[in-house]
Amino acid sequence: MYEKITPPTTGSTIQFENGSPIVPDDPIIPFIRGDGTGIDLWPASQKVFDAAVEKAYGGKRKITWFKIYVGDEACEQYGTYQYLPEDSLAAIREFGVAIKGPLTTPIGGGIRSLNVALRQIFDLYACVRPCKYYAGTPSPHRYPEKLDVIIYRENTEDIYLGIEWKQGSEIGDRLIKLLNEDLIPSTPEHGKKQIPLDAGIGIKPISKKGSQRLVRRAIQHALRLPKDKQTVTLVHKGNIMKYTEGAFRDWGYELATTEFRSECVTERESWILSNKEKNPDLSIEENARQIDPGYSAMTPDKQAAICKEVETVLNSIGETHGNGQWKEKVMVNDRIADSIFQQIQTRPDEYSILATMNLNGDYISDAAAAIAGGLGMAPGANIGDSSAIFEATHGTAPKHAGLDRVNPGSLILSGVMMLEYMGWQEAADLIKNGLGKAIEQREVTYDLARLMEPPVDQPLKCSEFADAIIRNF
Repeated sequence: MYEKITPPTTGSTIQFENGSPIVPDDPIIPFIRGDGTGIDLWPASQKVFDAAVEKAYGGKRKITWFKIYVGDEACEQYGTYQYLPEDSLAAIREFGVAIKGPLTTPIGGGIRSLNVALRQIFDLYACVRPCKYYAGTPSPHRYPEKLDVIIYRENTEDIYLGIEWKQGSEIGDRLIKLLNEDLIPSTPEHGKKQIPLDAGIGIKPISKKGSQRLVRRAIQHALRLPKDKQTVTLVHKGNIMKYTEGAFRDWGYELATTEFRSECVTERESWILSNKEKNPDLSIEENARQIDPGYSAMTPDKQAAICKEVETVLNSIGETHGNGQWKEKVMVNDRIADSIFQQIQTRPDEYSILATMNLNGDYISDAAAAIAGGLGMAPGANIGDSSAIFEATHGTAPKHAGLDRVNPGSLILSGVMMLEYMGWQEAADLIKNGLGKAIEQREVTYDLARLMEPPVDQPLKCSEFADAIIRNF
C-alpha cells in the first residue's frame, strides 16, 4: 500500500461515524514534522503530548505516532517537486486524524499552497481557530483577557478555490468579453457596469451546502460551551455581496431555525419575544416598530413584511421560546465583517463563536490571534466529516531552523485541540494548565520574553519551554 513509509505494527485506527471520530485507547496518528522550524517544534511538542497523556491516563491510553512526509522533507524522500506524495495522503485517509508543523508554500511544482491542497483533498471544510489569552502573554491590547473566541472559517470555497485568470490571458479576455457584452447587460440590476479590459478576474463561489455544514459544526460546538458562551455570530459582507456573503448569512439563519429550532434563537427573534414579555399588551405593529427603528420611513409593503415577521415568530415559537425560555438557547446573530474587526477589539467579551467564509475568516483569525499574543500562540484545526488535520498556524521561519529557540506554543495548542477532538479532555487540560503557568512564571521563549515588561533576560529554548510546560501540569 505504501511506497516509502511503514505504518506502526501496534496501535488502532480511528474510525468516523456521522462526522465524529470514534477513538480507541491506542490510536495511530500520522504526524508531519513540518519545514523550517518544524525540526525544533515537533520534538518539543510530541514530548508534551506524550507526557500529558501518560500523566492523565497512567498508561491506559497512548498515542502511537506515524511519521509521514509533506513539504521540503517529502522532496528529500520522494524526489524534486514531490511535496505531497501519495503515501502521505493514503496515511491520512487510512488513519483519519493527523497533526502537522508549518509547511513552506512551494515555488513552482504546480501547488499554490500545501495547506490549501490538504484542506481541499480531504474536504476539511471547517478551519477552527480558537483565540484565547493566557495570563502574562505580552499583547498590544489593553484588555486581552476579555478575548475568548473560536473562529469557524469555511475552508473549501470563496476565492480560495483558486479559480482565476491572469490579466491578458486568452480565457480571461474571453470571459470578460462574455460578461461585458452578454451577461452583465442581461442583468438589469448591474446597470451599465463593465469590467475593465485589462483586468485579472476570479470567481467567488459560496454554496448553500458549504455554508450550512460549517454553521452546523459551529452551532454543535456552541452547544458544548458554558451557557454564557453559547453565541454564534455569522460574519459576512452581505451588505455589498448579497448573493454570496448575504446568502451565507441567510443560509446560516435557515439552518439554525430549522435543524436546531429547539436549541436556537436568532437575535431578532429574541427582540420580538423580549418586547412581548415586557409588555404583554404590545401590538404586532408596535413590536415591529421597536425591532426596526426605520419602520416609520418604510413603504407599506416593507412595514407589512416586518409585521408578518413579528406575528410568525410569536405564533411559531412563542410557547417554546417565550417567557424567557429564549435566554437558555444558543443565540445566533450576524455582523458585518468590517464591524467585527473593530468589535473584537472594543467589545471582545460579547462574542464567542464567529462563523465566516474563507477570506474573512483568514483576516479575522489572524487579527484575533494578535490580540491574544500573536501567531506563536494561535492553534488551528481543519475538520471534515471523515478526517481532521491539526496544524501550527504560523510560517516556517527557516532562518531560525535548528537553533532550538522558537516558540512551540501554536503546535502544542493545536495538539490540545486534537486531544479535545478525540475526547481526551484530561490530557488537554493538563497542557493548557502547564502552558498558562509557565507563561505566568515568565518561563518563555525569546519571542515572548522580549515583549514582556520588564523583558526576560534569559529566555528558554524551544525544548526548555516544553519542559517548563510539563513541570507545570
